[in-house]
Amino acid sequence: MILFVRILILLLLAAVPAAAAPSPPGFAICNKTDHAMAVAIGRLRGGAWTSEGWWRIEPGACQDILRGVLRARYYYVRAVHLGVDGAWEGNRLFCVARDNFTIKGRGNCAKRGYGQAGFFEVDTGKYPTWTMNLSD
Repeated sequence: MILFVRILILLLLAAVPAAAAPSPPGFAICNKTDHAMAVAIGRLRGGAWTSEGWWRIEPGACQDILRGVLRARYYYVRAVHLGVDGAWEGNRLFCVARDNFTIKGRGNCAKRGYGQAGFFEVDTGKYPTWTMNLSD
């Protein structure tokens, strides 16, 4: 009986570090410019289109935007330089806000009190993680 209890304790202790480990980075963006940038992401989340932002990324730094294994192949990104002109944008429209936001749905942005902006598509090829470098 004592041996059984010791084995049980060892098994429980061995499981603790695995459960406490942080999620691996899923989608990271690196700022390869000389200016800080603000980044937003659009994605299909729980069956609904969702846009989220803003992450501030300093020059030369990388930021984990999503944690954990990527579940989709396509993600949509918008980034803007802070303090200077310039943006990375595309033709996929999502709702955005001036301050930090999480917005469900891509339609009727103005009626819901949001702005609308273009995001560009990122094809992750179904890789479990993705790092994107944005540069001038």
